[in-house]
Amino acid sequence: MKASLTLVPTPIDEFLPLETVACAKLLEECLLSEVVILVEDHKIARRRWLQWGLPREAIARFELFNEHTAQESTSLLVRSMQKGKRCYLLSDSGLPAFCDPGLDLVRACHEAGLRVTSTPFPNSIALALALSGLPHQRFYFAGFLPANSEERKTELERISKIPETLILMDTPYRMHALLKDVDSSALKKRKCFLATNLNQESEVLLYGDLKQVVMKAEPLEKREFILILSR
Repeated sequence: MKASLTLVPTPIDEFLPLETVACAKLLEECLLSEVVILVEDHKIARRRWLQWGLPREAIARFELFNEHTAQESTSLLVRSMQKGKRCYLLSDSGLPAFCDPGLDLVRACHEAGLRVTSTPFPNSIALALALSGLPHQRFYFAGFLPANSEERKTELERISKIPETLILMDTPYRMHALLKDVDSSALKKRKCFLATNLNQESEVLLYGDLKQVVMKAEPLEKREFILILSR
């Protein structure tokens, strides 16, 4: 199933080329009638687009999405995606939806049941945050918790007192055990996002209340994951 919203990370240095998979994806789809290209600034996006060797004709598909337009545009974009449109979101540089207005669009897509993904990005933690739709202006990286279940439960109770968004990781074969322990801790009422096998064909992203995510994750076999919890 194709994603309704795809984040397209762009090089911070404007003279560097666009990542090859992202470039190929845009070359393949940017002229399709059902595709919308969301950009932060039209002038900057146009210049970089042409530097990357992408079709000039696709610039007509650019729509502004930034701090000035996000509030008005988000619901309209979600409705258009529900009708079959596909959006590619680019910021002026870097990872869209990471500490920028794209976060609200990602969250709205999750809440509407629309699939969100990203072209390749090398940092799994930042990418998971961007794809989560959860607030992350401040976050706490709790990392890998103890392997021992009782020690892990103790650590979960400790970090439950931290008010920021929490990021948890563990080995693939402990994903279900960690989810079970989180669901029985003081963290169980937090909003949850589970990112598995990021940037792979088997990628699955789960968003919602913790109990919902735990249930949806049950059929998933052993896989790399990042768990994000927000109040």
